[in-house]
Amino acid sequence: MSPYLILFIIISYFLVLISISYFTSKNANSESFFLGNRKSPWYIVAFGMISASLSGVTFISVPGWVVSSNFSYMQMVLGYLVGYAVIANVLMPMYYRLNLTSIYTYLGQRFGKYSYKTGSSFFLLSRVIGASFRLFLVANVLQIVVFNSLEIPFWITVVLTIMLIWLYTFKGGIKTIIWTDSLQTIFMLLAVAVTIVLISKNLNLDFKGLVNTVVENEHSKLFYFDDLKGANFFLKQFFAGAFIAIVMTGLDQDMMQKNLSCKNIHEAKKNMYWLSFALVPVNLMFMSLGVLLVVFAQKNGIAIPERTDDLFPLIATQAYLSPVVAVFFIIGLVAAAYSSADSALTALTTSFTVDILNTQNKSEKELKSIRTKVHVGVSVVLVIVILIFNAINNESVISAIFKVAGYTYGPLLGMYAFGLFTKYKINDKYVPLVAIVSPIICFVFSHFSQIILGGYQIGFELLILNGFITFIGLLLIKVR
Repeated sequence: MSPYLILFIIISYFLVLISISYFTSKNANSESFFLGNRKSPWYIVAFGMISASLSGVTFISVPGWVVSSNFSYMQMVLGYLVGYAVIANVLMPMYYRLNLTSIYTYLGQRFGKYSYKTGSSFFLLSRVIGASFRLFLVANVLQIVVFNSLEIPFWITVVLTIMLIWLYTFKGGIKTIIWTDSLQTIFMLLAVAVTIVLISKNLNLDFKGLVNTVVENEHSKLFYFDDLKGANFFLKQFFAGAFIAIVMTGLDQDMMQKNLSCKNIHEAKKNMYWLSFALVPVNLMFMSLGVLLVVFAQKNGIAIPERTDDLFPLIATQAYLSPVVAVFFIIGLVAAAYSSADSALTALTTSFTVDILNTQNKSEKELKSIRTKVHVGVSVVLVIVILIFNAINNESVISAIFKVAGYTYGPLLGMYAFGLFTKYKINDKYVPLVAIVSPIICFVFSHFSQIILGGYQIGFELLILNGFITFIGLLLIKVR
C-alpha cells in the first residue's frame, strides 16, 4: 500500500476534525473549553466515550490478547458494569452537587490543599505518561508503515501529530472533543467491522458460520473458576474490572470532564449507563476479531508474532487481505489513538489551569490567555516524553514506566473512599507522604507476591490493595 495514500488518508482525516472544531468552537469561552457550557447531549457523550475508553493500545492489543489469554479479558469488562454503576450513583451526583470543574477540587474541600494538590498531581503524572505511552506506540506503527519510506524523522512525525491535535482542541476544548470523539468512535468500530467482514469472506463464512467459528474456537474460553492463584481467576478479574472502572473513569479528570459537560445529573447518569452496556458488545467484537485473525493466520500459514500486539497490524497492512482492510486499519488506529490523546490534552490543560494555577477568580480574558499557554505547554511536554520513550528504545523499560504510572490511581482510590465513607478529618500535610509510600509498598509486594503468598499471582487487584493501603495510611494520620 502506497505510503502517500496513507498520508493522504491521515491528512484528510485531520482536516475533517479541524472542520468540526471550526463549527463547534464558535463563540467559545473558558466555560466551553472546560465543561462545554454544560449543554452536551448525553447520547453524543456516551457514544464518543467508547473510543476514548478503548484507545489506540486497545485497538492494536485486544485482538492479540486472545492468543495468550483467550476471552478472559471479558471478565474484567463485566466488572466494569459494577464500577460504572458506582460512578453513576455515588461519584457523579457528588460532582454535580458541588458544581465542580475539576473533580480534584473535592479533595481540597474535604481534606485541605495538600490533598487537593496531591490528587491533581497524581492525575497529571498518570495522564502525561499514559497519553505519551499510547501515542508513542501508535506513532511508532505509523512511522514504520508510512513515514520511514518518506524519510521523515520520528521527531517530526510526533511534533506534527501533536500540533494537529492542538489545532482542533485549543479553542473549543471539551465542547469540540465530544463531537470529534463521536466521529472517531464511528471510524474505529467501522474499521473492526470491515476487517471482520472481509476475513469472514476470505474464510467463506456466512454470519452463522462466523458465530460458530468464534464460539467453538479454543481461544473463546471466557470464564475461569478453577485456579484461585491464577491471574485470570474470575473473581479477581471481575472485581479488578470494577475498581479499574471506578478509578480510571470516575476518578479521572479526562473521563469525568465529558460527563460533567452534560446538562444535568440525570442525563449524565444515562450517559454512564449506556456507555457501560455498549462496552460489552464492543469488546466482544474486538475479541472475536482476534479469534478470526488467529484462524486466518493458521489457514494461510502465517506465523503468529511473538508479540501478539503485532498480529492485527501484520495481517491488516501486509497485503494478506484486500487493501481496503489496510485503509480502514489506519483510519481506525488513528481514530482510536487520537480520541484518547485529544481528550487527555484537554483534561491535562484543565487540571493544570484550575488545580495547580488556581485561576478560579481570573477574568475571562486572563483565563483564556493562561489556558492557551498551558495548552501549548502540555503539548510540548507530551512531545518531549514521547521522544524520551523513543530514545530509551527498550520495550520492557517503557512498559515498566507505564505500569508505574498505573500505581498512581491507587492513592486516588484510597483518598476518595476515605472522604466518602468516613467523617474523619486528617492531618492534611502528611497526605503526600501516604500517597507516595502506598505505591512503593505495592510495587515491592507485587515483585515478591508469589514467594510471600505461596505461588499466588497478583494481577490487576493490586489496584485495590494500593487503595486499601492508602486508606489505612489516612486512618493513621487522622486528627484525634
